[in-house]
Amino acid sequence: MREATSLPYDVRQEEHLWIPVSDGTRLAARLWRPVTSDEQPVPAVLEFIPYRKRDLTAVRDSVHHPYLAGHGYACARVDLRGTGESEGVLTDEYLEQELRDAEDILAWLAGQPWCDGHTGMMGISWGGFNALQVAARRPPSLRAIAIASFTDDRYADDIHHMGGCLLSDNLSWASTMFAATSCPPDPALVGEGWRDTWLRRLRESGLWLRTWLAHQRRDAYWKHGSVCENYQDVGCPVFAVSGWADGYSNAVFRLMEHLDVDRKGLIGPWSHKYPHQGEPGPAIGYLQELVRWWDRWLKKTENGVMDEPMLRVWMQESVPPSTAYEERPGRWVGEPSWPSPHIRPTELALAPHRLRRPDEPAPAGDDTELTIESPLSVGQFAGKWCSYSAPPDLPYDQREEDGGSLVFETDALTEPCEILGAPTVRLELGASERVAMIAARLSDVAADGKATRVTYGLLNLTHRDSHEHPEPLESGRRYLVDVQLNGVAQVFPPGHRIRLSLSTSYWPLAWPPPRPARLSVFTGASRLVLPVRPMAESDEVSLRPFDEPEGAPPLSTTQVQPGRQEWRVSRDLVNYESTLEVVADNGTVRFDDIDLEVTRNERQCYSSLADDPLSARGEVESTRRFRRGDWDVRTVTRTVLSCSADAFLLHAQLDAYEGERRVHSANWDETIPRDLL
Repeated sequence: MREATSLPYDVRQEEHLWIPVSDGTRLAARLWRPVTSDEQPVPAVLEFIPYRKRDLTAVRDSVHHPYLAGHGYACARVDLRGTGESEGVLTDEYLEQELRDAEDILAWLAGQPWCDGHTGMMGISWGGFNALQVAARRPPSLRAIAIASFTDDRYADDIHHMGGCLLSDNLSWASTMFAATSCPPDPALVGEGWRDTWLRRLRESGLWLRTWLAHQRRDAYWKHGSVCENYQDVGCPVFAVSGWADGYSNAVFRLMEHLDVDRKGLIGPWSHKYPHQGEPGPAIGYLQELVRWWDRWLKKTENGVMDEPMLRVWMQESVPPSTAYEERPGRWVGEPSWPSPHIRPTELALAPHRLRRPDEPAPAGDDTELTIESPLSVGQFAGKWCSYSAPPDLPYDQREEDGGSLVFETDALTEPCEILGAPTVRLELGASERVAMIAARLSDVAADGKATRVTYGLLNLTHRDSHEHPEPLESGRRYLVDVQLNGVAQVFPPGHRIRLSLSTSYWPLAWPPPRPARLSVFTGASRLVLPVRPMAESDEVSLRPFDEPEGAPPLSTTQVQPGRQEWRVSRDLVNYESTLEVVADNGTVRFDDIDLEVTRNERQCYSSLADDPLSARGEVESTRRFRRGDWDVRTVTRTVLSCSADAFLLHAQLDAYEGERRVHSANWDETIPRDLL
């Protein structure tokens, strides 16, 4: 990424200031703004997240916010209450209190003498979530938002559940926040009261996973903050961004379809990262795109932003399977609206082990029953629900997964097939158990047989009609169900085959049902529907090329101790234990400007025995350490999730240390009933 050392405005930074909110709590902020804003007020842009502005996001923040400030904006990076140096305690994500705090911050920013009264919100992941949720509350000063890697549906399309199935990322994310909320404020900023603030956090932040597991269906808990409940609540322009390797690309399509405000969508090949830092590449000049967006909506500059296609996506070309890519080959394509007038839904009928072309007549009496009961090991090469590209966490060659699946495949293609959008699998099926799931995977199969997963979807079959009111399956009954796969843009080249694979498990990406289930799939009414984008009819427009990535010079850091990243699948053929072990060790980093050393590491382990779904077990252990001179604090968190046929069994530990002295310890043992899951 190119460092922009010369910007239109000189920038003044305030490393730490307090923003009071309506209940008297003070939130910690870092502010960058043009020096000239003392005499010439500018719009303000807020990023509001819990990830510690003082250290953990300091490098990222130093690239983004000074760059935007250097283009004429006051940029505030504020820690949520109970995180970083902010006062209070954080007890869950996207609480009503958090959204009220955001409104208070926006009002405070708009009222400052260096602000012209207009504000925007930006963010990736948590910051994208709350920016969209705040936009639905219509605070008076908010003129536009720019969001990345977000969702509008906290139940159906977030890190907790997918298709009514429980994701293992629910455990890993809960464990990440368990560790994050255990961290202390920096005494250099908050003074002698840091220890009291820290101990209060340790006592009161709680075990979020217990709360999340208590809500296994779509209820009021998940509807809160889900903008899909009423898209018309959003009253300002929205720039929505994600990547195909991310877990959150689907929401971009939905916002383009359902919002009733000016909006732009952008989906690249990236994982869970901002596009100017995008992996896999190509990365783009996203900060330049943000400047254009803010100039249009916060400064009312007519710059042609809204004259370009509503949705711009990276059309991916075929690649061999790999757990990581530096670059994804492809091209940018634009769509004038979404749903696009260029997309042609194309049905491929399921026949025994084949996907039948639309023009191929069905054989007489075509209603074959095919059965599948997958081994529990199907899913070990699935990668993570949300890729962070470190350690390599994309899906690997699907051939071994397909050995435990029902497989349907086209003939070798004679011409390219390009798809854009969400494929759907319509299945007529029956089940041997009252609770069962199905995983559907779409793969690009090369001439040498290597299979690269293109997209996938999950469905807890008790949720076939409703996520709010699931119903058990009945043995001997046929059901017609739709499994929606994640949206994608992909070209299948000539000579390749399109493969649909169906399995009854996808562990450890998703938690298995309580008993092995045998599914019967009846081919007569079953279809794969592809969102085909005929290249000859797509009316390719001339797209303005993106600039190269650039940003402000990053904050200086020193890697004191190296980290390591591992992703290891193993199988013990004595006791039939299968294990996925993930090590994400960032080592120790010194923030040179504040002489602070930060150590972070995490180990995740997911295991099972043979094909016993009740042996499924996930464990996450995290360490966080902060050290400057004589100040040396450390927290160790451990979360273990297992199950019985009727309940999830949750154990957690939290230990906090000053030097070698343990100053706090807590243990949890919880039993949470399973709810058709």
